[in-house]
Amino acid sequence: MNPKTAIVILNWNGKKFLEKFLPTLVQHTNPELAEIWVIDNDSKDDSVSFLENNFSSIKLILLDKNYGFTGGYNKGLAQIKSKYYLLLNSDIEVPRNWLEPLIDLMESNESIAVCGPKLLSYHDKSMFEYAGASGGFIDKLGYPFCRGRIFETCEKDQGQYDKLSDCFWISGAALMIRSEIFNKI
Repeated sequence: MNPKTAIVILNWNGKKFLEKFLPTLVQHTNPELAEIWVIDNDSKDDSVSFLENNFSSIKLILLDKNYGFTGGYNKGLAQIKSKYYLLLNSDIEVPRNWLEPLIDLMESNESIAVCGPKLLSYHDKSMFEYAGASGGFIDKLGYPFCRGRIFETCEKDQGQYDKLSDCFWISGAALMIRSEIFNKI
């Protein structure tokens, strides 16, 4: 069976994050549902050798220079064939059964192009993370805000955003998109 989802981490000199967060990602990702990829933006640390020596199941794309966030993802994702791309920052800790609800949501409705999980703080898992929280919006004055964060204030997660909601944007820290849509854009 070919996994429908490519979990893709963009890396540049991030060995310390890979060491810390990849073991949990591998442990909590069903290989029948997803393949884990790392796109390396020409790291100068020993990220690549660390991956090759410790995570042989992870697929690597090695870029010839640092193309930055969007350039690195654009160049790398062009080489990955999958129904869904799940862009994941290298410093994200995933819980058990994190992926299945995202895939189920995308499979349930073809009109959903992008989705994302709630993002909780690594340092205090009762609080929302600043980078995206639980879906992004734009107010009538054009200011961005999230469910779970307004400007510098992050809320405590008390289940208030456990229901699905349409939103204006999803954080690139953990973003799932149909590959067909990504490639058209």
